[in-house]
Amino acid sequence: MPDDLAQAKRIAAGDEAAFLALLDAVGPSLKRLTRTLVRNPATGDEVLQETWAAILDGVGSFEGRSGLKTWACRILINTAKKRTAREARTVPMSALGDGDEATVDPSRFSPEGFWVAPPTPMGEGRTPEGLAVHKEVRELIQRTLEELPEAQRLVVTLRDVEGCSSEEVCNALDLTETNQRVLLHRGRGRLRAALELYLAGTP
Repeated sequence: MPDDLAQAKRIAAGDEAAFLALLDAVGPSLKRLTRTLVRNPATGDEVLQETWAAILDGVGSFEGRSGLKTWACRILINTAKKRTAREARTVPMSALGDGDEATVDPSRFSPEGFWVAPPTPMGEGRTPEGLAVHKEVRELIQRTLEELPEAQRLVVTLRDVEGCSSEEVCNALDLTETNQRVLLHRGRGRLRAALELYLAGTP
Protein backbone atom coordinates (compact mmCIF):
# COMPACT_ATOMS: atom_id res chain seq x y z
CA MET A 1 0.00 0.00 0.00
CA PRO A 2 2.55 2.65 -1.11
CA ASP A 3 0.08 5.56 -1.10
CA ASP A 4 -1.12 4.71 2.40
CA LEU A 5 2.44 4.29 3.60
CA ALA A 6 3.39 7.69 2.20
CA GLN A 7 0.33 9.28 3.82
CA ALA A 8 1.19 7.65 7.16
CA LYS A 9 4.70 9.04 6.96
CA ARG A 10 3.35 12.53 6.28
CA ILE A 11 1.00 12.27 9.25
CA ALA A 12 3.82 11.07 11.49
CA ALA A 13 5.87 14.07 10.34
CA GLY A 14 3.09 16.43 11.44
CA ASP A 15 1.39 17.07 8.08
CA GLU A 16 -2.03 18.34 9.14
CA ALA A 17 -3.49 18.11 5.62
CA ALA A 18 -2.56 14.42 5.44
CA PHE A 19 -4.23 13.79 8.80
CA LEU A 20 -7.39 15.66 7.77
CA ALA A 21 -7.51 13.58 4.59
CA LEU A 22 -7.36 10.43 6.71
CA LEU A 23 -10.05 11.80 9.00
CA ASP A 24 -12.33 12.46 6.03
CA ALA A 25 -11.64 9.08 4.44
CA VAL A 26 -11.78 6.86 7.52
CA GLY A 27 -13.72 8.87 10.11
CA PRO A 28 -17.27 7.97 9.00
CA SER A 29 -16.42 4.26 8.83
CA LEU A 30 -14.86 4.30 12.29
CA LYS A 31 -17.90 6.09 13.68
CA ARG A 32 -20.30 3.52 12.20
CA LEU A 33 -18.11 0.66 13.39
CA THR A 34 -18.04 2.16 16.89
CA ARG A 35 -21.85 2.14 16.99
CA THR A 36 -21.72 -1.54 16.00
CA LEU A 37 -19.28 -2.39 18.79
CA VAL A 38 -20.43 -0.11 21.61
CA ARG A 39 -24.12 0.37 22.38
CA ASN A 40 -23.68 3.22 24.87
CA PRO A 41 -23.20 6.48 22.88
CA ALA A 42 -21.11 8.16 25.58
CA THR A 43 -18.81 5.15 25.86
CA GLY A 44 -18.66 4.98 22.09
CA ASP A 45 -17.46 8.57 21.90
CA GLU A 46 -14.72 7.78 24.39
CA VAL A 47 -13.67 4.68 22.45
CA LEU A 48 -13.53 6.72 19.25
CA GLN A 49 -11.37 9.37 20.92
CA GLU A 50 -9.05 6.71 22.33
CA THR A 51 -8.83 5.16 18.88
CA TRP A 52 -7.78 8.40 17.19
CA ALA A 53 -5.22 8.99 19.91
CA ALA A 54 -3.85 5.48 19.33
CA ILE A 55 -3.80 6.07 15.57
CA LEU A 56 -1.76 9.24 16.00
CA ASP A 57 0.56 7.55 18.47
CA GLY A 58 1.12 4.54 16.24
CA VAL A 59 1.05 5.97 12.73
CA GLY A 60 4.83 6.30 12.71
CA SER A 61 5.12 2.50 12.97
CA PHE A 62 2.60 1.80 10.19
CA GLU A 63 4.36 -0.54 7.73
CA GLY A 64 1.83 -0.63 4.90
CA ARG A 65 1.10 -4.36 5.17
CA SER A 66 -2.60 -3.50 4.99
CA GLY A 67 -4.50 -0.37 4.05
CA LEU A 68 -4.70 2.54 6.49
CA LYS A 69 -8.44 1.98 6.78
CA THR A 70 -7.98 -1.69 7.72
CA TRP A 71 -5.23 -0.75 10.17
CA ALA A 72 -7.41 1.96 11.76
CA CYS A 73 -10.39 -0.41 12.02
CA ARG A 74 -8.25 -2.96 13.80
CA ILE A 75 -7.11 -0.33 16.32
CA LEU A 76 -10.74 0.62 16.92
CA ILE A 77 -11.81 -2.99 17.39
CA ASN A 78 -8.99 -3.67 19.86
CA THR A 79 -9.74 -0.45 21.75
CA ALA A 80 -13.44 -1.29 21.99
CA LYS A 81 -12.75 -4.86 23.11
CA LYS A 82 -10.41 -3.67 25.85
CA ARG A 83 -12.95 -1.10 26.98
CA THR A 84 -15.87 -3.53 27.05
CA ALA A 85 -13.72 -6.14 28.80
CA ARG A 86 -13.04 -3.63 31.57
CA GLU A 87 -16.76 -3.08 31.86
CA ALA A 88 -17.43 -6.85 31.80
CA ARG A 89 -19.67 -6.66 28.76
CA THR A 90 -17.40 -8.17 26.13
CA VAL A 91 -18.40 -10.89 23.69
CA PRO A 92 -15.44 -12.95 22.38
CA MET A 93 -14.73 -12.41 18.69
CA SER A 94 -13.71 -16.05 18.44
CA ALA A 95 -17.14 -17.31 19.46
CA LEU A 96 -18.19 -19.14 16.32
CA GLY A 97 -20.20 -21.85 18.06
CA ASP A 98 -23.15 -19.60 18.83
CA GLY A 99 -25.63 -22.21 17.63
CA ASP A 100 -26.99 -19.79 15.06
CA GLU A 101 -27.51 -21.06 11.54
CA ALA A 102 -28.90 -19.27 8.53
CA THR A 103 -32.65 -19.88 8.33
CA VAL A 104 -32.92 -19.35 4.56
CA ASP A 105 -32.03 -22.12 2.10
CA PRO A 106 -28.61 -21.13 0.65
CA SER A 107 -29.61 -22.51 -2.77
CA ARG A 108 -32.02 -19.61 -3.10
CA PHE A 109 -29.07 -17.23 -3.42
CA SER A 110 -26.27 -16.84 -5.92
CA PRO A 111 -22.60 -17.23 -4.87
CA GLU A 112 -22.46 -13.42 -4.70
CA GLY A 113 -25.28 -13.38 -2.12
CA PHE A 114 -28.15 -12.17 -4.34
CA TRP A 115 -31.60 -13.77 -4.61
CA VAL A 116 -31.92 -16.21 -7.51
CA ALA A 117 -35.64 -15.44 -7.55
CA PRO A 118 -36.41 -12.33 -5.46
CA PRO A 119 -39.47 -12.32 -3.19
CA THR A 120 -42.34 -9.91 -3.67
CA PRO A 121 -41.36 -6.36 -4.78
CA MET A 122 -40.05 -4.11 -2.06
CA GLY A 123 -42.30 -1.12 -2.64
CA GLU A 124 -40.52 0.02 -5.79
CA GLY A 125 -41.20 3.48 -7.09
CA ARG A 126 -41.37 6.97 -5.64
CA THR A 127 -44.91 6.79 -4.32
CA PRO A 128 -45.43 7.66 -0.64
CA GLU A 129 -46.29 4.02 -0.01
CA GLY A 130 -43.13 2.82 -1.75
CA LEU A 131 -40.94 5.24 0.15
CA ALA A 132 -42.52 4.17 3.43
CA VAL A 133 -41.77 0.52 2.63
CA HIS A 134 -38.14 1.36 1.83
CA LYS A 135 -37.84 3.21 5.15
CA GLU A 136 -39.35 0.27 7.04
CA VAL A 137 -36.98 -2.14 5.29
CA ARG A 138 -33.94 -0.04 6.21
CA GLU A 139 -35.07 0.11 9.82
CA LEU A 140 -35.71 -3.64 9.86
CA ILE A 141 -32.24 -4.38 8.50
CA GLN A 142 -30.65 -2.04 11.05
CA ARG A 143 -32.55 -3.65 13.95
CA THR A 144 -31.67 -7.16 12.78
CA LEU A 145 -28.04 -6.18 12.31
CA GLU A 146 -27.89 -4.84 15.87
CA GLU A 147 -29.32 -8.14 17.18
CA LEU A 148 -26.66 -10.30 15.51
CA PRO A 149 -23.90 -11.84 17.66
CA GLU A 150 -20.95 -9.44 17.77
CA ALA A 151 -18.67 -11.41 15.45
CA GLN A 152 -21.36 -11.73 12.78
CA ARG A 153 -22.35 -8.08 13.17
CA LEU A 154 -18.76 -6.93 12.67
CA VAL A 155 -18.16 -9.07 9.60
CA VAL A 156 -21.45 -8.09 7.93
CA THR A 157 -20.89 -4.41 8.75
CA LEU A 158 -17.38 -4.40 7.33
CA ARG A 159 -18.27 -6.41 4.22
CA ASP A 160 -21.74 -5.12 3.33
CA VAL A 161 -21.86 -1.64 4.89
CA GLU A 162 -18.24 -0.50 4.62
CA GLY A 163 -17.48 -2.42 1.43
CA CYS A 164 -14.30 -4.06 2.75
CA SER A 165 -12.88 -7.08 0.96
CA SER A 166 -12.73 -10.47 2.66
CA GLU A 167 -8.95 -10.06 3.00
CA GLU A 168 -9.36 -6.69 4.72
CA VAL A 169 -11.94 -8.13 7.11
CA CYS A 170 -9.70 -11.06 7.97
CA ASN A 171 -6.82 -8.67 8.66
CA ALA A 172 -8.93 -6.27 10.72
CA LEU A 173 -10.59 -8.96 12.84
CA ASP A 174 -7.73 -11.48 12.89
CA LEU A 175 -9.93 -14.19 11.36
CA THR A 176 -9.18 -17.02 8.99
CA GLU A 177 -10.85 -16.87 5.58
CA THR A 178 -13.02 -19.85 6.54
CA ASN A 179 -14.24 -18.24 9.77
CA GLN A 180 -14.93 -15.00 7.94
CA ARG A 181 -17.07 -16.84 5.39
CA VAL A 182 -18.99 -18.69 8.11
CA LEU A 183 -19.73 -15.50 10.03
CA LEU A 184 -20.76 -13.64 6.88
CA HIS A 185 -23.02 -16.50 5.77
CA ARG A 186 -24.74 -16.72 9.15
CA GLY A 187 -25.17 -12.97 9.49
CA ARG A 188 -26.52 -12.55 5.98
CA GLY A 189 -28.82 -15.50 6.54
CA ARG A 190 -30.38 -13.83 9.57
CA LEU A 191 -30.85 -10.59 7.64
CA ARG A 192 -32.42 -12.37 4.67
CA ALA A 193 -34.75 -14.37 6.91
CA ALA A 194 -35.97 -11.21 8.63
CA LEU A 195 -36.48 -9.49 5.29
CA GLU A 196 -38.40 -12.41 3.84
CA LEU A 197 -40.70 -12.53 6.86
CA TYR A 198 -41.37 -8.81 6.43
CA LEU A 199 -42.01 -9.11 2.69
CA ALA A 200 -44.35 -12.04 3.31
CA GLY A 201 -46.37 -9.86 5.68
CA THR A 202 -45.37 -11.78 8.82
CA PRO A 203 -44.92 -9.56 11.92
